Amino acid sequence: MTGHDIDGSPMDRLHPSKRPGHWFWGSVRREWRAFGQIALAAAVINLFALGSSLFIMTIYDRVIPNDAIESLVALTLGMVLVLVFDFLLKMLRGHVIDVAGQAADERIGRRVFGHVLRIPLEHRAGSSGAFAATVREFESLRDFLTSASLAAFVDLPFVALFLGVILIVGGPLVWVPALAVPLVVAAGLLVQPMLARAAREGHKAAQTKHGVLVETVGALEGVKGARAERVMARRWRDSVELQAAIQSKSRFWSQLAINLASFVQQGAQVAIVFLGVFLVREGTVSIGALIASVILCGRALAPLAQIATLLTRLNHAAQSYRAIDRLMALAATVEPGRTYLTRPRIDGRVTFRGVSFTYPRGRQPALTQAGFIVQPGDKVAVLGRIGSGKSTIVRLAAGLYAPSDGTVLLDDVDLRQLHPDELSRHVTAVLQDAPLFSGTVRDNILMGADEPSDERMLAAAGVAGVHDFIGGMTDGYDVMLGERGEGLSGGQRQAIALARALVSPARVLVMDEPTASMDVRSETLFVKRLKPHLGDRTLILVTHRMSMLELVDRVIVLDHGRVVADGPKAEVLSALQGPVADAPANRPDPVTTPAKMPKREATRGHLD
Repeated sequence: MTGHDIDGSPMDRLHPSKRPGHWFWGSVRREWRAFGQIALAAAVINLFALGSSLFIMTIYDRVIPNDAIESLVALTLGMVLVLVFDFLLKMLRGHVIDVAGQAADERIGRRVFGHVLRIPLEHRAGSSGAFAATVREFESLRDFLTSASLAAFVDLPFVALFLGVILIVGGPLVWVPALAVPLVVAAGLLVQPMLARAAREGHKAAQTKHGVLVETVGALEGVKGARAERVMARRWRDSVELQAAIQSKSRFWSQLAINLASFVQQGAQVAIVFLGVFLVREGTVSIGALIASVILCGRALAPLAQIATLLTRLNHAAQSYRAIDRLMALAATVEPGRTYLTRPRIDGRVTFRGVSFTYPRGRQPALTQAGFIVQPGDKVAVLGRIGSGKSTIVRLAAGLYAPSDGTVLLDDVDLRQLHPDELSRHVTAVLQDAPLFSGTVRDNILMGADEPSDERMLAAAGVAGVHDFIGGMTDGYDVMLGERGEGLSGGQRQAIALARALVSPARVLVMDEPTASMDVRSETLFVKRLKPHLGDRTLILVTHRMSMLELVDRVIVLDHGRVVADGPKAEVLSALQGPVADAPANRPDPVTTPAKMPKREATRGHLD
């Protein structure tokens, strides 16, 4: 089991034994026996294809002149057997292609999706729809592996076999298909630059189209609320028109190559008949040999006549392969072959040491040389204005991003030395926009639990307030949720997301505006229940609500990505706006203006 897989045992993931093979070719090579059987079946099928032409030649040259009815019956029975075996082999070949393609498809699919889940978030900047469209390109590869095109490619080498048989039975007639072969190949190859360009443009157009679709459907309420239907409809129309125009060009060039190949194929058969008449008159070839040569000519050129279609499919498959290969080349959070540190238990010390971080495509750093220590069991709030870097602290502490500079440590171990699965057992994060997923409430709460149980679920649901609105329902925790928790209020969705985090026994809990969608009463109850539930766990809390500060003993203040104050809660808040005791529960963000920012203090747990 490698780091790219996410469904192995923890020990397999922490101590991978070897580097995995190539995501595509490695899986295809594992089916070499099946592809060998396909090639063998193709050889026998093509040998059987000689039967019909030789049968007709024998009938015309031997049976009819000699009125050999017994020979006719025997040859016909033999031909029937050949046709039956030809049918069975073709069915068997198709089955083997399906089985081999399906096996490779499953392995490649698991590998690609596992890698997608392991790609660092900084590599996913941009449109989610475009990113998803790249992953969808896997379908083109799958279709190519399991289609009849693969069998047609296997038939191509047997063109030489048919030309050789034509040489034997038809003599000079072989020059007609021999000259037609390069013409058919040229007809297919000449349009390939145009088809390749159309495949590239089509891939980009499909990304744009899929991006508009995902963006619109994923935020349909927002689109309607912002009255942006016309804008999104225009974007969709433009992307559809662009893709349709590109597909039209692709179809034109592909059809041109197909028609040229068909023209050459039919012309070659006409030419063989024309020249054959003179050769028959001279006695060089027999009538049966002439008819057999016509049939063999068509059989020899048939795979080549499909070359335009085959190369078109190959172009699309190659474009899909390149797109996914670029995706698979992105560095993953889990490096194959690397041995990660194992920490069965941690104390819960979180250290930021000279941390700077800039988001992908960001113009300004979100954090600049931020440094502080959160001791085991400390309860710390991070305050600051919008854009000061508070949420970035949560994301870095949870290992969702790696710092651009500096280090984030857990018990004096850089987070990058821990396997992501190992880190998630010790650090649990609640983000501002923590999503819910389709499934039951139970599924959503226990989604990341190592040892799921109703006891833990009910305890976490009670603290988060989920039990207050779900406990009295008939279906209770088996209530099905729609995508993103549709049908629930913002506060209910947030409560379920909190329960999902609290069900974990992680020693470190990082929370970003955990009660932003809750009313005052729900927030008050949550604070009252959470305080004893935390125990000796480490808490890093980002909030704008003064009532949430009841959970903490220490406050860190950020401004423009820098730590400007760090110390006991009462001292820092007193320096900002006065005593906390006089602050109302719904008091706004205490960090309001730069003028009120105190100078950074040298306090316990502080790093310069």
